Amino acid sequence: MTPTPQRLFINGEWTEPADGHYEVVDPATEETVGLAPEASRAQVYEAATAARDAFATWSRTRPEERAAILDRAADLMQRDFLANAALAQAESGATTGTARGMQVAVGAARYRRYAKGALEPVEEAIAPQINEAGPMGRAGIFGALAVRQPVGVVTCITSYNNPWANPAGKIAPALAMGNTVVVKPAPQDPLSVYRMAEALAEAGVPAGVVNVVSGSAPGVGEAAVDSPAVDMVSFTGSTAVGQRIAEVCGRSMKRQLMELGGKGAAVVLDDADLDSAVAGIGTTFSFYSGQICTAPTRVLVQRAVHDALIEKLTAYAGYLTVGDPTAKGTVVGPVISAAHRDRIESYVELGRKEGARVVTGGERPDPTGRGFYVAPTLLADCTNDMRVVREEIFGPVVVVVPFDDEEEGIALANDSDYGLIDYVWSGDVARAFRVARRLRAGGVGVNTIGRNMEAPFGGFKRSGVGRDVGSYALHAYSELQSIVWPG
Repeated sequence: MTPTPQRLFINGEWTEPADGHYEVVDPATEETVGLAPEASRAQVYEAATAARDAFATWSRTRPEERAAILDRAADLMQRDFLANAALAQAESGATTGTARGMQVAVGAARYRRYAKGALEPVEEAIAPQINEAGPMGRAGIFGALAVRQPVGVVTCITSYNNPWANPAGKIAPALAMGNTVVVKPAPQDPLSVYRMAEALAEAGVPAGVVNVVSGSAPGVGEAAVDSPAVDMVSFTGSTAVGQRIAEVCGRSMKRQLMELGGKGAAVVLDDADLDSAVAGIGTTFSFYSGQICTAPTRVLVQRAVHDALIEKLTAYAGYLTVGDPTAKGTVVGPVISAAHRDRIESYVELGRKEGARVVTGGERPDPTGRGFYVAPTLLADCTNDMRVVREEIFGPVVVVVPFDDEEEGIALANDSDYGLIDYVWSGDVARAFRVARRLRAGGVGVNTIGRNMEAPFGGFKRSGVGRDVGSYALHAYSELQSIVWPG
């Protein structure tokens, strides 16, 4: 049975794509999930213009109205929860638990969070200031307000590793603040984002407030960035693509929110609970099959516990079932595409050539006879100058580098182009916090890979620009305006 071709969502209408359709492929079965629309440059510009036209009205709607729409959208996403999760799983190759619990459930939860966020105060009083008479006017006491205003039209370019949580984390806070959006989903799994648009439309989002345009060609994303109607670009993806987007934004001073690559350092000190460290680091092997920028992929371990940690990580990898993500008991599903599988495998081979020892993995698993699978792989005997240590692999591959003392561990952790999230494991909490404060990363987990979802999220160095999550996302999608008056 031929799947129904998906249409673009522009100005509240489901629109036929000018450049036809392309196949969305299930990474586990290599079968066609659906046909995604290929927008033309003109259609992307049309979507941005629609967003611009809708902004004047939407930005002036009462916060309570925006909150109600976001809440209704969350209700509708939950109503169709199982169908939404099945689609996300088919597109992304996520395991059933991940598709349900970390993709759709988190996506709906973010709409609920920003329904509340729409009601957060946008005005902050500034302490009065006494000014003496002078060239600027008479003496007086001047009051001031800092007011957060919506930026305008926001292009949201989303990642393939989570087609629900990542778009929701952009669209929901942007709408809550009164912005309008053009969403350009990842080409590998865009159908879930159209499902999200269906929920928003049914929830009552006015025409033009939300627009979704997709395409497999780079031109679609380029148009979504360079459109004169766009005021801001929010991007999640690779550092290389982020740099190109930033260059275009810079020419017209568009605002940016960039969540880019990561090569998270896990600093394991000699007094660490190794089982806890392994449980955290081991998620790189399994969670999204390592396709996550926050993964602790770069393990820096104090030499006294190096061999014990290697042994435990090897055992952990051996417990993980690789296979059909829809099957009960599967822990590691496929990666997103054949091209990405080949890229990961080329890094493992590069590691061998650089002198790393493949402790486990390194061979292509074939659990079903089809699909884009990569075995959990552990590389030991690594040094910090190896490319497998310095570059983001974005797969179920962990590299291990030993160090002698705390100072060396900190230096190695900071000797990276990236700085998204690092981790510290130590039995001495004061020691762990001391080390954490010296790491050049946007976030640090101390004896955990868990996150506080109200804490600011973003990176140092080439891991990004800006912060979002919690109320910080509302700040990210707003401009500060000062209003001053004489007392």
